[in-house]
This record gives sequence, C-alpha cells and structure tokens, in this order.
Amino acid sequence: MAGGCCGGSQDDTEKLNDAAWRRVLWIALIINAAMFGVEIVAGVTAGSASLKADALDFLGDAANYAISLGVAGMALAWRARAAMAKGVSILLFGLWVLGNTIWMAMQGAVPAAETMGVVGVVALVANLACAAMLWRHRVGDANRRSVWICSRNDAIGNIAVVAAALGVFGTGTGWPDIVVAAIMAALALSGGWQIIRQARGELTREPIRRRSESAPLR
Repeated sequence: MAGGCCGGSQDDTEKLNDAAWRRVLWIALIINAAMFGVEIVAGVTAGSASLKADALDFLGDAANYAISLGVAGMALAWRARAAMAKGVSILLFGLWVLGNTIWMAMQGAVPAAETMGVVGVVALVANLACAAMLWRHRVGDANRRSVWICSRNDAIGNIAVVAAALGVFGTGTGWPDIVVAAIMAALALSGGWQIIRQARGELTREPIRRRSESAPLR
C-alpha cells in the first residue's frame, strides 16, 4: 500500500523511465532517418559542404539511436561499450567532414544559399524537437549522455548552417559554408572524445564495482 500511495515502487519507476526512453529514441530515430534523406539530396543539389556534413550527421545519429535501443535495459558494461562504439563513429565522422571540407574549399564552388537556408531551418526545427524530447534524459550513463550530446551538437550545427546560408547569400562566396562545415567537424571530434572518455571510465569502474559487491562481508 505504501508503494501505491507514493506513486509506485522503484522498479515500477525504472520501467516507466525505460519505456519513455525507448519511445523518445524511436521518435528521434525516425526523424533523423527522414532528415538524412532530405539533406543529402539538398546538399548534393546545392553543392553545400555544410548540408552534406549535416546529412551524414543525421545518418550517424539515426544509427546511434538504433544502437541505444538495442542496449536499453542491458548491464552498464554493455551500454558503455555501445557508447564507446558511438564515440569512435562520431570521431570518424568528424574526420570525414574535415577532409570533405578541405576538398570543397580547394574546388572554390559557391553553393545555393536559398536551398541551404530553407533546408537548414527545417533541419533546425527537427533537431530542436529531438533535443526537447531528450532533455530529461541528458544525465546518466555514457550511452544516454552520448544521445544528448549528438542532439545538442546537431541543433548547434543547424543554427550554423542557416548562418552560413546568410553568409553565402551576402558575400557571394562559398567560404561561410566551408567555415561552418569545419566547425561541425570540430564539434564532432570534441563530442566523440567526450563520449569515449566517459565510456572508458565506466568500463574501468565496472569490474571494481562487481568485485566489491561480490566480496564476502566480514
């Protein structure tokens, strides 16, 4: 009775939180997969490095959400390993964006500012919606924190893409697009490293915690 009066037991609360977490991940997964399709087409059509970088970021996030769904409810060690894999993938994404940005800077092409602006605003709305849903789950193990970091970086990146579109329109050059793509690469590299560092810490502490729990009382 006491548990019912207080709103349920701790196990019930954890189950509800896990169900809410899964539901948010599924919604974010669908949004990110859809936006990848929109932005990759727009990025190629407009010749925009920042749009293509953001499109691949959407794809990476969709994959990361799928991984998080797969390990939801598993032991901390498995969630930490999943976070480690995601951190490495984000680092690789950052390196790819950096290389692609350098290549496009050497080409000297001017992207279509109008397409960049419209698609950038749509992507920003999509990422703000995901960030709002994930806000309550931003604190926790490395796996949950990695999802929040991805969402946060995406929203920042979209604001930068819109700013780049304005810059391209105002200057008539492709350099604002290049600069924003480079910033997105830096965000990916920084976010990936943060996730890897926390995941490594959790993997290091987990064996110690298990030994302390299994040690006989004296």
